[in-house]
Parts: sequence; structure tokens; C-alpha cells
Amino acid sequence: MQIWEEDKTAFFCSSRCPGRAILKTFDAITAMRDEGRTLVGGFHCPMEWECLGILLRGRQPVIWVPARGIVGMHLKPELQPALAAGRLLILSPFEPKHKRITAALTDVRNRLVRALADRVFVAHAAPASRTMTRCQELRTLGKTLYTIDDPANGSLLAVAERFPAG
Repeated sequence: MQIWEEDKTAFFCSSRCPGRAILKTFDAITAMRDEGRTLVGGFHCPMEWECLGILLRGRQPVIWVPARGIVGMHLKPELQPALAAGRLLILSPFEPKHKRITAALTDVRNRLVRALADRVFVAHAAPASRTMTRCQELRTLGKTLYTIDDPANGSLLAVAERFPAG
């Protein structure tokens, strides 16, 4: 089966994530990895990057969509084995001239990530954050949205299902 035929889960997280939510997210990402789910995301904030490391220790495909051009981009050594094995697909809708991440590029990237995915997992969305606004938009688009059950995700749980969700 080709990576495009796989059932895909988008992954997002606010840039700051509470400690309890971090541990629960690591458990959720590990479970998704062990189930063989294909995750797609920007893996930009520290929490997302740590989760990418967890995913790369598995065997399932991962789709990384950086919010910048990828021509000439230097890859960190930890990405090389998954790329060489054909498990890491790096996509970008941006021209090579876009070498730095901006808020505008991030918004475009996030729209692509959610368009590629069948469902969305949000580890944490701070109240009144851009991540929370994105979650509310996703619900109006009919995307299945889920998160971890944690008090820090109170406002997110009002619009999302609890993990685990099929």
C-alpha cells in the first residue's frame, strides 16, 4: 500500500503544553505508532518535535510538512534512517526561496496538513490560542477531532473526542 492510501492522522499541539499533558501525549503517540498509524504534521514546536522522535522509532510512515521550502534543507541525522527506509515523506507547498518559518507559512502548512488527514489529534490547545481556533474550524469542516483527557484540555474537550478514538 502506498503512503497516500494509508489512513492518516494530523497532529497538532500548542507551543506550550502542560507537564501532565506531555506525558499523556507521549503515551498516545506511542500507542498510535504501535498501531501503525500514519501521522502527518509540521512537527515544529518542541512537543511536536519530541513526538516525531517517538514516531521515528516505529515502522509506520510519517509525513512531515515543514512551514518552509525544502529544497536545500539540511536534515538532522535522526531523520535520515526513516527517510532512507522510505517511511518519512517530506512535503512542502513552498518555493525554495522560503527558507524561514513565518506565521503566514505556518497557516498555509496547517491547512495542507489537515487536508491530507482523515482525522486530527490535538495534544493540547491553549484557550484562545491559534491552535484552539483551528480546532473549532475543524469541527465545522466535519473532521474527526480528538485529544487526551486532561484538565488542561477543558476547552478543547468541548469540541473534541477523548483519545483513543478510531
